[in-house]
Amino acid sequence: MKYLTTENAKTTKGESLGYLTAILYLAPSYLSGRNVCPHASAGCIAACLFSAGMGAFANVKAARIAKTRAFFADPKQFIEDIAKDIEAAQRKAGREKLTLCVRLNGTSDISWEIYGGKAGVSLMARFPEVSFYDYTKNPSRVRAFLAGKFPPNYSLTFSRSESNGDTALSLASAGANVAVVFDTSKGDALPVEWAGRPVVDGDVSDLRFLDARGRIVGLRAKGQGKKDESGFVVVV
Repeated sequence: MKYLTTENAKTTKGESLGYLTAILYLAPSYLSGRNVCPHASAGCIAACLFSAGMGAFANVKAARIAKTRAFFADPKQFIEDIAKDIEAAQRKAGREKLTLCVRLNGTSDISWEIYGGKAGVSLMARFPEVSFYDYTKNPSRVRAFLAGKFPPNYSLTFSRSESNGDTALSLASAGANVAVVFDTSKGDALPVEWAGRPVVDGDVSDLRFLDARGRIVGLRAKGQGKKDESGFVVVV
């Protein structure tokens, strides 16, 4: 089974900037029977983009559930299989004269830095020339990232929700980048600042590892997020 995809409406925007993104989509929250989003809020779960785009098709949903179950059944083998996909993506990037980057938490929030394959080596260490990046709601991971305790080629952006606002502001003050979903309509400009921090447009591309530190990554509400009443989506 192929685990990573390079075909995604948002990540392909990075190709104009010279990057090919390989992304892993699992079944979020408890959808597979195992929770891959332990820090997700109710608003986040309700607004999840799992069913957006190709995720709306039953066969795609089934495949994502199968991938998630494969991870929990044998994490070491899963890492080995992901490594093979990364090698294939590297070859594709080379053919297209692009630089490969990898996002493992497309619809999950797993601490990939702690998982090694059969040799006990993380994917970040195995592919030091590849930029890995993810969004996370786990503040401990972000604090470790800010403290320089993360693999140097793995970048994290904290995701604000209706239940972690104080933590998001604290991390932003410490220099973390924080993703915030706004009710801004497609085509309209995002706020210039939020909570005293400059806002970058996170819908322009998904290449979060290129963002300067201490930024708010503004995202426009999509799908079910447009109906949010929990506070997950910030009204401007």
